[in-house]
Amino acid sequence: MLIKLDNPSLLSKAIEIIAELVTEVRIKVNELGFSITAIDPANVAMVGFRLPKNAFSQFEADNEVLGVNLEDLKRILRRCAGGGSLIMEKKENLLKIQIQDRIRRSFSLNLLDIEGEEMDFISKIARMDFVSHIEMGSADWIDSIEDCSVVSDACSFAIESGKFIIEAKGLNSAKTEFSADEAKINGENCRAKYSLEYLQKFIKGGKLSDKTIIKFSNDHPLRLEFNGEHMELNFILAPRVETDD
Repeated sequence: MLIKLDNPSLLSKAIEIIAELVTEVRIKVNELGFSITAIDPANVAMVGFRLPKNAFSQFEADNEVLGVNLEDLKRILRRCAGGGSLIMEKKENLLKIQIQDRIRRSFSLNLLDIEGEEMDFISKIARMDFVSHIEMGSADWIDSIEDCSVVSDACSFAIESGKFIIEAKGLNSAKTEFSADEAKINGENCRAKYSLEYLQKFIKGGKLSDKTIIKFSNDHPLRLEFNGEHMELNFILAPRVETDD
């Protein structure tokens, strides 16, 4: 396996986001590209990330699975300058990482044998049914979640009378409403509540894409999509369901 990225900043930023959810992952490198699917230890959130094959200037791989510690990989990727290139090559039980900019630098990352289920993001979500679909600017999405985090540890997403509403209530409250003028809103009336601890991690994906796509249903998992020409970064988040004591 040998792959080369001429602009590795997108990969570096995505790995930083994913590393906030999970410590160790299996990276798949095959004919579809470079991908990660992982579930956080609390079994509350799932992430799916993919760089397609055409994002790479060089791509030689059959069907590789690389077990890596994300903190270690993150530290190495941070050493990439903005205009440098990144080469990854598997040699036995090592991932050789070469950074080419003004000078050539090399790192070796020990590969791990990670136990657990082999996962594919699309297969895992195939049976999920989302009745509502919202597309909006990522800057507006980020502001709305940050507003809610000031007053509570959870927020509600709702579609009511053609409007998309993000709202948090505690001793204090915060609320943002989007009409069809500010967002593309499709779907039926519904409402679900989600943890802001996780949403605050996910909003960082909005810095990688101008658009955020939000899919949910009544008391149903949330799907967030931050996609670009050479990247797919998706999250699934379990709802916070209120129960009576």
